[in-house]
Amino acid sequence: MSDSVTREGGCACGTARYRIGGEPMMVHNCHCRQCQQQTGSTSVVNGFWEAERVELLSGELDEYVSPGGSGTPHTIARCRECATALFSYYGRMGRLMVAVTAGSLDDPGSVTPDVTIFTAEAMPWVSFSDAIPHFPGYYDPRDVLPEGSLARLKALAARRKAGEG
Repeated sequence: MSDSVTREGGCACGTARYRIGGEPMMVHNCHCRQCQQQTGSTSVVNGFWEAERVELLSGELDEYVSPGGSGTPHTIARCRECATALFSYYGRMGRLMVAVTAGSLDDPGSVTPDVTIFTAEAMPWVSFSDAIPHFPGYYDPRDVLPEGSLARLKALAARRKAGEG
């Protein structure tokens, strides 16, 4: 993992732009029904970074809160001008971790899912690559993610437990 990697991305109209430093802790391709409804598509690919690695460069975002699958709020941040979904915040980690929609990256192919989740809720015609672990529901990150990613997740969990975010 290289912290020297920088990615940029933005919305469809070009008003909202952001920059991210370093590699994601993890990348999910989620096929749950909520992601289908929120995106109007078959799934969503999100890369997860510590919030301090994500910088909004321009534009303003509006936030929309919906129930998350875990029972905690799921906040989606969208460009105020065109409503492109750029970021999400999931209740468990609060504002400490940002899920960035891979499709909003300037180079969306620069991230590859570590895991495909909620395949039991996928459209019946979707097929899954054997190269990417896939699970009918959620998964245990210890079974899939490298030690460096797990250490970053544990550090965020400790910060959250201490009252941050």
